[in-house]
Amino acid sequence: MKKTLIAAALAVTATGALAAPQEYSLDPGHSQVVFSYNHLGFSTTHGMFSGFEGEIVFDAEDPASSSVTVSMPLMSMMTGWEKRFEHFMSEDFFGAAEGDMITFTSTGIEVTGDNTAKITGDLSMNGVTKSVTLDTSLNQALEAHPMSGTPWIGLDATTTLLRSDFGVDKFAPYVSDEIDVKISIEAGQDE
Repeated sequence: MKKTLIAAALAVTATGALAAPQEYSLDPGHSQVVFSYNHLGFSTTHGMFSGFEGEIVFDAEDPASSSVTVSMPLMSMMTGWEKRFEHFMSEDFFGAAEGDMITFTSTGIEVTGDNTAKITGDLSMNGVTKSVTLDTSLNQALEAHPMSGTPWIGLDATTTLLRSDFGVDKFAPYVSDEIDVKISIEAGQDE
């Protein structure tokens, strides 16, 4: 997901200068995927992934041919409550094992405005792969990060997933099938 977002951010900021495709790595310390869902109509419950990896290859000459790949260990999910985490990893939901991954690989980028793009890609989770679209906004792109001095970008994205699409629909519709996803990432080039 994140790589796709970065490609969109770069696509939005391309000035037309010709350059070879550039590689960016996600900053695991400043990239998060936050998800939320309605619990029985009483509350909105949140979870998060952080510390994941990804790469973006950005082609300024042809932003639509840029690419993004991201991978997150399923068991790195943070729920804020150990018993909820254990339930999510159980057979009621993911039936998770060490090494199970959630991956996103971009399949297309559509620039929609000066700082916006739609990034489409294949999301694989729980043994299922589905196409999803991320509504993406560029936060900032700098030639030199204030601390590292290297090229850096940051962006936000949103999407809504149906957990039933990925076989984790226990208790639906009482616990909402729709999962709201908010992504905020930073990516940069190595020094």
